Amino acid sequence: MTGPKKRSVSIAGHRTSISLEPIFWELLQEAAEQEGLSLAGLVRRIDAERETNLSSAIRTWLVTRLRDNEPRPGSTDGPDAPDP
Repeated sequence: MTGPKKRSVSIAGHRTSISLEPIFWELLQEAAEQEGLSLAGLVRRIDAERETNLSSAIRTWLVTRLRDNEPRPGSTDGPDAPDP
């Protein structure tokens, strides 16, 4: 596993550096594409809703998104669902 990578993003007219592990950068890019936004656009949206530092807010947003989209045990959707 590799360490965090820094990237700069423009938010509210100023550049800010964000430090995330590569897997979070990959998930963030995938989420942005699925949401129809640029990476910077999604970061701006997360920034507007955050209550903690930006890197933590991004990680939390991504994990919440993954959890909310994951089928629950006993669910009728997803690969682990019982056969009808």
